[in-house]
Amino acid sequence: MNDYKNSKWASDIIDLQKDDGSWGYFHTLSEPSKQNPITTEQAIRRLEILGYTINDSPIIKAVSYMQDCLAGKKEIPDRKEKLHNWNIFTTLMLSTWIRRFTKDDNNANNVARKWIDIISHAFEKGVYDNNIYIETYQKKYKLPPRGGRLLDLSTFYQISLIANSLEDEVAVALFDYVLQHQSGIYYIYDKKISVLPELFKSKQASRYIGAIELLSKYKNPGCKNKLEFVVEWLNNNKEPEGFWDMGTTVKDGVRFPLSDSWRSKDLRIKDCTYRISNVINKIKD
Repeated sequence: MNDYKNSKWASDIIDLQKDDGSWGYFHTLSEPSKQNPITTEQAIRRLEILGYTINDSPIIKAVSYMQDCLAGKKEIPDRKEKLHNWNIFTTLMLSTWIRRFTKDDNNANNVARKWIDIISHAFEKGVYDNNIYIETYQKKYKLPPRGGRLLDLSTFYQISLIANSLEDEVAVALFDYVLQHQSGIYYIYDKKISVLPELFKSKQASRYIGAIELLSKYKNPGCKNKLEFVVEWLNNNKEPEGFWDMGTTVKDGVRFPLSDSWRSKDLRIKDCTYRISNVINKIKD
């Protein structure tokens, strides 16, 4: 992975990092500009994919910035969206990204505990109960959930924030809900995850694997078993020589490429095989 950390992609992103640890606007959907060509969220997602961790200076600076924002010492510069509870959504975003790099932050952990409680109650009957979800949410936040990203818990933020933090029964029930959710996981994959993509060599398949990478963070035995069909699908799409090649169309500047260039087919194969081997190992681990 060291060669990915030393890639031109990482270097270009790090060169844009501001003194405060951010890249300007925070949220992925904020409008980029010449002054801010990439958001903080886009930058840390890409750096994470390239292998950066809390032990690396750019991530240390970014996490410190997010911790200050979560603690109210700083404020993200994004336009406040009116379609949902913006302050609640902001704390959810910040806490999720902080916890992707470190679990050693009391404020982020407090937000996670709220969502663990909300989701645990929502699935206390073994299946999702929207009325209980809304009721518990209101108790925790003193407001009803407003906006799709808070009304629907199958989003990147909630699923990532509480990864590997639920009791087994709740985690399995959540998995069943997410796998059958008609619109997948918001921000990651917009189709039912229990249905495999038609084409392996496609951006859709790459996004699908992104959803599986997120779900593979759940180590509950019942959850891991529910992803075995994905392992079988991936193995069935190996090239005869034993490696994976998702083709050139999967380049999106986020998940691929990892190497500096795909002019060489061998580098594309290396990147695809690295990524898919990793997700299989996480499911089987």
